[in-house]
Amino acid sequence: MPVRPPNVRPPNVRHALVAGSVGNFVEWYEFGVYGSFATVIASRFFTPEGGDGGQALIAAYAAFAIAFFFRPLGALLFGRLADRAGRRPALVLAVSLMTGATTLIGVLPAYSAIGVLAPWSLTLLRCLQGLSAGGEFGGAVSLLTETAPPGRRGRHGAWQSFTVALGLLTGAGLAAGLATLLPESALYAWGWRVPFLLALPLGAVALWLRLRLPETAPPSLPPPPPTERSTRVEGPAPKGMPGAVLLGIGRIMGWSAAGYTFLVVLPSYLQATLGTSFRQALAAGFVANLGFAATILPAGALSDRVGRRAVMLTGSLLVVLTALPLLRLLRDPGTPVAAKALLLAAAGAMIGLLAGPGPALLAEMFPTRVRSTGLGLAYALSNAVFAGCAGLIVTALVRHTGNPDVPALYAAGACALAVPALLTLRPDDHLRPLR
Repeated sequence: MPVRPPNVRPPNVRHALVAGSVGNFVEWYEFGVYGSFATVIASRFFTPEGGDGGQALIAAYAAFAIAFFFRPLGALLFGRLADRAGRRPALVLAVSLMTGATTLIGVLPAYSAIGVLAPWSLTLLRCLQGLSAGGEFGGAVSLLTETAPPGRRGRHGAWQSFTVALGLLTGAGLAAGLATLLPESALYAWGWRVPFLLALPLGAVALWLRLRLPETAPPSLPPPPPTERSTRVEGPAPKGMPGAVLLGIGRIMGWSAAGYTFLVVLPSYLQATLGTSFRQALAAGFVANLGFAATILPAGALSDRVGRRAVMLTGSLLVVLTALPLLRLLRDPGTPVAAKALLLAAAGAMIGLLAGPGPALLAEMFPTRVRSTGLGLAYALSNAVFAGCAGLIVTALVRHTGNPDVPALYAAGACALAVPALLTLRPDDHLRPLR
């Protein structure tokens, strides 16, 4: 039998599940708010009097993208802390930094008050959020998968993605509610700040839960002694950390690109390209995220039975085959509203097939002593390139080419490129013990 790391399960597995997931909720709640209010943020922070609204939206997405390139740095810094000192200190620090930066955005003066300091200050806070988000994923997924009962790593890891969906839904739902209750003038003047300020009590709850968390993994473990049998059971791996990280990026790039395109960028795309009202666009994003949330946990549990490869290949191929016709039906004025709602939910459901098994897939690629760092880097780099830039790329290409199919082509292209990397997975990888 392969040498396994010491038992790292904390006394209360349910507490570990909640504490590991709650920080993801706070993080992605903010992303949902920012994506929903992208047009408002563009007008408040990136538009001088008489400025170009389209250029301001591109600038707002540029600030969104820049923050993603700080995520790999956060994954490296927080990952090393988690792998050396334990999961809890890294998770406590990550949620504290995210909460503070998000709350400060809620009180940041607009362009009309402080001029060019407004976009620069917002971008700085987004970078701090990027650092914390980069550290959040690796520690949380390591905690969730290392404490999972046998045969349930997929389901436990899926809670990371499920709380992402809950965060996006809460952010988008709150934005849609404010847009419905407040007149547009009040929404632009102060209403958009409310969701960012609510991050403070949400983050305080997450911090309290994590401070009560028993330590769940020892400092860096020495590698198990290589044996012929353990090498055969664990299977071949890329040579060194860089190879494993690159393979991880390839396996989840479709999840990153398609997820952000359909779940975060879609509301602003519908407004800027199709002339959809602000309320209708937010409602569309909310429905897409409902479909996403509904499939994550079932997809994670299914991957424990049939394997990560089968479920994620299915999701990737569905996006490749249906993204373009789905977007064209959404644009068609003759498509009934109910049908459009079903299409949006289906788009989200396809992403759920990728996001459910994804965390466990990454955790199974790295040994305990470098797991938080390795999977965090793979996730952060994939999101920096394929997700953080999604809004910027899609908005700029649609603006300069006039082709409204760009979002679908971007999502389908990334998923097509992910297929060869997913085929390198063994059908029984989900049955092997964590190294």
